[in-house]
Amino acid sequence: MYELRQLRRALDEPKLFVRELNRLYYTRLNSREYNPDGVDVMAADWDNLLLLDACRYDAFAARADLPGRLEKRRSRSSMTSEFFAANFDGREMHDTVYVTATPMLYWNRNRGDVEASFHREINVWRDGGWDEEFNTVRPETAAEHAKRAAEEYPDKRLFVHFLQPHFPAIGQTGREHPELNDLRAWDAINSGRLDLPDSVLRRAFVENLDAILPHVEDLLETLGGKTVVTADHGQMIGERSFPIPFREYGHPPGIYTDELLSVPWHVHTNGQRREIVAEEPEHEPERGDETEPADMGMDNDVVADRLEDLGYKM
Repeated sequence: MYELRQLRRALDEPKLFVRELNRLYYTRLNSREYNPDGVDVMAADWDNLLLLDACRYDAFAARADLPGRLEKRRSRSSMTSEFFAANFDGREMHDTVYVTATPMLYWNRNRGDVEASFHREINVWRDGGWDEEFNTVRPETAAEHAKRAAEEYPDKRLFVHFLQPHFPAIGQTGREHPELNDLRAWDAINSGRLDLPDSVLRRAFVENLDAILPHVEDLLETLGGKTVVTADHGQMIGERSFPIPFREYGHPPGIYTDELLSVPWHVHTNGQRREIVAEEPEHEPERGDETEPADMGMDNDVVADRLEDLGYKM
């Protein structure tokens, strides 16, 4: 069933109605919560996993010159919340430290949409890592937290969730077009409120990818063991969806096009594999805990604001 607000929005933006018809096609009339043919990321063999949010396989293959071997995989999801439901939900991942630049898991867990636990969860977006200029976590900030976590937890798997190449656009094109970091760009483009050529959007996307790749390369050379570089989903930049062939922008849920499901799977091994040990989760101070640093107290309004900065409607 659809809520009244959803129906009203579809009337205001007819493209959303078309998108919903395509989503129903891909999900087989809502019988699939995610793409069952995609890779189960947490069951895969790795010591370190570097996840680049919204990274298309074709862009990565064209721009990345990294040590190791590149393969193409199919993701289970076309957006991050769907990725969590498909790969995290119902799992106790007590052999893994999750270093994340996005508040998305925090939000989904608080809403009861995902039940998952790690040995330790390091919320870079909350721990003084938020960049107020571009309303995101910059890749160098997430990489520094990853290095510290690797030193602190040498017997755990390390899962690092970067935000780039996901918008906001942090490169030169983002400076020339601040609407790509101040607005919910993809929604604005789909609704016609923002009119920019696809070439500009692609350039901004590639600049975001170029901004993160040096930090990925540094981690490949720094982290020991087997490292996989992948993505939770890809990105549509004007390609046509199916079966109704209209131009799609962004990464809406349940739209299983090649541009959204084809992701990189880049493998590099540096030295010996680590001895991985699962242990009970470490306590993370909650809001109001007297041991909690002052800058860590985040209410849901702040989390929602940061997710909206990243383009999500809360």
